[in-house]
Amino acid sequence: MFRTPYALFRTLAIAEMVSWTLLIGGLIVRAVTGFAPAVTIGGGIHGFIFLSYGATVILVAKNQRWGGAVTALALVSAIVPYATLPVELWLSRTGRLRGAWRLQAGSDPRDAAWHDRVLRSVLRRPVLSAVVIAAAVAVAFTVLLVIGPPGGRA
Repeated sequence: MFRTPYALFRTLAIAEMVSWTLLIGGLIVRAVTGFAPAVTIGGGIHGFIFLSYGATVILVAKNQRWGGAVTALALVSAIVPYATLPVELWLSRTGRLRGAWRLQAGSDPRDAAWHDRVLRSVLRRPVLSAVVIAAAVAVAFTVLLVIGPPGGRA
């Protein structure tokens, strides 16, 4: 399904936008009807996808060898409603999402670095890696739920 970094990144960028819609919709429903669970549901979905998008940015940034500024922009785009798609379009148009997953070491000296070897190991086991990353996101999500929502509890 996610045979290229572009496919994975675009899917999560769109999912992040949809989750913003759910969160904003939940806020509107709560404001109009007083039905607070709408925010809990929309916010929960948005929070999980937000963290998943962040993990995706880090994975794709490492694979594509983005610099710190590009990676930071991609991460920050999740904080601004609907900004992930324009950032994805920019990354795509500038060639930063072009190419395949780096499953094998090439002639680039950076491929000898320990973190590139780890990346290739992760990418060679996509199902296991997806499960591990999803579990890590779920743990982070749970910890953040225990800490409490942004702005504190009402």
